[in-house]
Amino acid sequence: MKPATITRDAPYRKDETALLFVDLQTIFCTPGLDPQHPELDADHYYFKRLKATTIPNAEKLLQAARRSGIQVLHTIIEALTKDGRDISLDHRLSNIFIPKGLPEAQPIKELALIDNEIVLPKSSSGVFNSTNIDYVLKNLGIRYLIISGVVTDQCVDMAVRDASDRGYLVTLAEDACATYSQARHDNALKAFGGYCWVSDTATVTQRLKELA
Repeated sequence: MKPATITRDAPYRKDETALLFVDLQTIFCTPGLDPQHPELDADHYYFKRLKATTIPNAEKLLQAARRSGIQVLHTIIEALTKDGRDISLDHRLSNIFIPKGLPEAQPIKELALIDNEIVLPKSSSGVFNSTNIDYVLKNLGIRYLIISGVVTDQCVDMAVRDASDRGYLVTLAEDACATYSQARHDNALKAFGGYCWVSDTATVTQRLKELA
């Protein structure tokens, strides 16, 4: 007897599905706050996409996830200490340091936490490398992981690839992601598209409605 065929776009199961937001935090989504990119103003492509597309779609995903009752997780870049002695070598070399407790490190107001939602602070690009997210997802019984966040070709890329390698069926809501140019976004999707089901917010939210 042949095993059942599994596809990356297999229908979600309510008790096995989670939504993960990657680095959609105030410091990276507000012009003038990110010390890594002081040259980016409100008229830059990145912030225009965030405002017009990424954040509204992320908000739709969040609302659909909460209505359907699936798990919601947020990962944010934030050190475990105020002096940053725990952060990765790469973040030290890249001058990425967000101290523990910084208000701007929290998820953006559109994705404001409700009681009992999970937040995982990380100090590397890959959430699976510097948090216990795999342990947490396994404890929650998750197999289907929906991802939204920034930036598409860096931290989102790593979340998708690492989740896939660990056996999760990953959905990327590509219109709920952003990076610093359309070309970079499109190239990233081509590069890691084989690790996930590249979809859009409307399709994902419709599937979540069917779980409610």
